Formats: sequence, C-alpha cells, structure tokens
Amino acid sequence: MKNNTEIMSGFSFKTVSDDFEVEFDIITPVAEVSESDRRLQIIKKERTTVESKLTENSKKIDELNHEIDRLTNHADGIDYMVAVGSGIIAGVVDSLWVGEFSFERGKKWGSEKVENFVKNVANKKGYKGDDLKGATRYLEKYGAPSDSVTAAFGGGLQHHLRDFAHHPTPIGLTFSMLTQFTGNAYGTDTKGSYQKVKIENTTFIGKDIPQKFLFGTVFWFFHMVSDMAGSSSTMGAGTGLPGPILSLLKEISALPFIKSISTKDGVNQFSLWISKLFNGTLLSERDESGKLIKDSANLMRFDLRAELGILYELGRQAIPVILNECIVRGFYFIRRLIMEIRDKGIKSIRDLNRIEWKKCLPWKNRTLIRMLTIATGTFLAFDAIDAAIRGAIKSGGNPAVFAKEFLLRVNFVGVGRFAVAVFSDVKMGVQRSKRRNERIAIYSEQLHLSNSKIFYLQAESWVAAERTEQTISEAYDTMEKSVMFYEKSFIAIDEDLNVIGHNIEQVEENNPGLLDEINTALMWG
Repeated sequence: MKNNTEIMSGFSFKTVSDDFEVEFDIITPVAEVSESDRRLQIIKKERTTVESKLTENSKKIDELNHEIDRLTNHADGIDYMVAVGSGIIAGVVDSLWVGEFSFERGKKWGSEKVENFVKNVANKKGYKGDDLKGATRYLEKYGAPSDSVTAAFGGGLQHHLRDFAHHPTPIGLTFSMLTQFTGNAYGTDTKGSYQKVKIENTTFIGKDIPQKFLFGTVFWFFHMVSDMAGSSSTMGAGTGLPGPILSLLKEISALPFIKSISTKDGVNQFSLWISKLFNGTLLSERDESGKLIKDSANLMRFDLRAELGILYELGRQAIPVILNECIVRGFYFIRRLIMEIRDKGIKSIRDLNRIEWKKCLPWKNRTLIRMLTIATGTFLAFDAIDAAIRGAIKSGGNPAVFAKEFLLRVNFVGVGRFAVAVFSDVKMGVQRSKRRNERIAIYSEQLHLSNSKIFYLQAESWVAAERTEQTISEAYDTMEKSVMFYEKSFIAIDEDLNVIGHNIEQVEENNPGLLDEINTALMWG
C-alpha cells in the first residue's frame, strides 16, 4: 500500500489455530526520494570529489617539498672548506704528476697499442712470427674491393680517409656491405665532393649472398686490422686508418648542407682541412717561410693511433679530476652519515635501519653539486695559475710560446668537469624555481578547494535544517490530527455508552445472561 510519504514492501506468512486461519503481512518502509534528498546526494557527491582532490594535492605537496629540499643547497662553511681543499689537492697532483699534455707521448702509446693489437690478431689467425711488418702482410690476404680503385680516392696517402669503406666504424661497415651488393666504392674525391666509383677488381666481391656477407664483414674487419699501423711499405709511419672522430668528420663533410657552406673555388674547405689533419700537414711544425720542418716520416698525422694517444693523455688528465670527485663525494657521505647517527640517537648496529640513507648518498642533490662546483672551480683556477707560471718561465716573454705552453698545461678534463658541474648547479636551480611555482599553484588550488568544501558542508547543514523543519511541521500536523481524532473518538464512545445505558433492559431481555458474562470478563480481564 502506498500513502503520500512512503511505499510499503515486505513478505507474508500464514498460521492456523483451532481451524482459524490467520495471514500476516510483514512490511518494511521504502522511503521515497524527495527533492531535498536528491539535493543532499548531489552535495555529498561533490564534497567527496573535493575531498579526494584535496588528498591528492596534499600528496603532491609532500612530493614537491621533498624535491625542493633535494634541489636546495644546504652546504655550510665546513662543506665549502673541504671543497676548496679538495680542489687544491687535485691541482697539486695535476701539477706535479700529470704535467703537460704531450701529443708525441700519446701517439707513441697509441702506436704501441695498435701494433700489439695487429700482431695479436695475426697470431690468432695463424701467423707464427712476432714482426709487425710480417703480421700486416699476413693479414693483407683479406683484401678489400675498393683497394682496386685507390687512385680515384687520391692514392695511397688519402684513400683510407676518403674511401668510406676504410673507416673502422659502423658506418664503414655499412659502406662495405653496400659495396658488396652494388659493386661500387663510396667516398669523396680530391675536392671533397661525394662520389661513387665502379669496382675494377671483383675478386673480393661475393658471388652469392653468404659470400657477400663473409667478405663484407669478416674480411672487412681483418683488412681494417692490416691497415691500422700503415701499409707494409710504410710500416709504423704511414697514415694507417682514420680514427672514429676523423671518420665521422669526413662523412659529415660530404653532406650537401655542409658542402654548400664550405665550398670555395670548387673545393670543399672543411673536407680539405680534415685531409690535412689526417696526413700531418696541418699540425706539423713549419719554418718562418711556412715550409714543413719535419720530414714526411715524422709528420703529426691525426690517424687512429693519434686518437688513441689523445684518449691516453686525457686519461692521465682525468686522474686528479677523479681524485677531486672522490674526496668531495666521500666527505659528503661520511659527514651526512655521522649527522644521521647523531640526530637519530643511534647507539647500536641494530638501530642502523633508522638511518635515512637518501640523505647520505653522495649524488642527485644540490648540496653535493654545489660542493663539486666549488671543488672543480678551485682545481681549474689552481691549474690555470700553474700553467700561466710555467708558460711564462718557458716562453721568455714570447707571447706565441706562452700561449702554446699555457694550453699544453691546461687540464681539459678539469675544464669539462667544471662546465658540467656549473650546468648541473644552474639546472637544479631552475628546477627548484619550477617546483616552487608548482607548489604555490597547488596551495592556491587547495585554498579554493577548502572554500568549496566549507560551502558544501554549509549546504548540507541548510538541507538538513530544512528537512528538520519539515519533519517538525509534519509532527505538529500529526499531533493536531491525533488530538482531533481522540476528541471525536471520546465523543463517539460517550454517545455509545449513553445508548447502551438506555438499552440495558432491552439487551438483557433479548440476550439473557450477556451482561453477567461481560461483567465477569471485565473483572477477570
């Protein structure tokens, strides 16, 4: 059944007593959804959404606080003193032990490594001797197709550089395979223009696909090894192979864009500069008239051996830089660990799990980067002063000699490390500003969301108050109707009693003994 306030639903069951059957209906009220209820549901839903966003933003703020702290410099005077001291120690090591940059020493070291490598490869392939020239000749049986067109690439002095298949790099391997499948050699001509040349001798061009892969990869590798230390006729003094850096520069010089901005009088000037660097005419000493002082056997050729030598010299220069790095990072870790042990009140090994290791680890924080910036800057200043003093002593007042000696004493690895440290420091500063702006934006959003939450709570209160007022009003109406009902009921009962009083005799007459039974029932009831 249904009235104006609720719908009744439920279930029923039956019982039988003295042949009298009774059926019971058990009902539960299902309230109608009123307009105020719908509004309250909408308000609660919106408030829940706001509260969820507030919680999410609180987590973001915690993360930003942690990130801002990591990007903030917390170094103090002790940290700065250690950083400066570390830079000075590294500078002393560089001055007394590393010394000046020596291209000759580096190239000698690179030549020894290349020669040993060539002999080791030849021995593994079956060569029984210990002679570099013999090892090279033994490996020359692994020929290259493009050797048959050497003249097109400038002859024996330049074809290792100009023929891309002679570059000991992945690009060189790619052109080696391309030669196998096209029958052409690829590189640049004497003017630096890109060219392809038809292979004349196809002995080392594969006849089928498996052989092409064999010649283009395995034979190519052993041929590169045979050319590393120069040809068998100029062993140890020839140009050998270009290193990865020079190979890449030569390949870039053949690009149309580079060629268009570098060509003058029909010659690619950038490509020409690379060729001079490779054959030694660029770096070697000259007399006052501009002629080379050293003979061709001692030219400063920038080939694979030279690049290895430069890496060796840079490796020597890296020693004080690494020492500087280790001192700063080691001090940072030890000091922060001691501070954690002190602040957390750690008394035994069992308490070490309470240490917040993120605060101790020497990386990815602004404090450490600032210490490294100061340490590398100090080292760079010490190194520059040392180079200037030694350059001035050796130059005898000659500015050209001073500039040369100064550059040879400068630790280029240290310069690079200082640049990286400064860049990292500035980058972290920019990131910190960005994170702080993000935090301000979220704080502003939190303020608006909090205001919204208060609004929704007030709305819920007003809806609840409205519902309470409505309930009280309905209660008053019900009470008023109840009073009227009881009043009418009492009047009706009174009238019925009067009627019964007037008809007692008639009742007794028509129903003898009924009154006595009623009286008895009332007394025992």
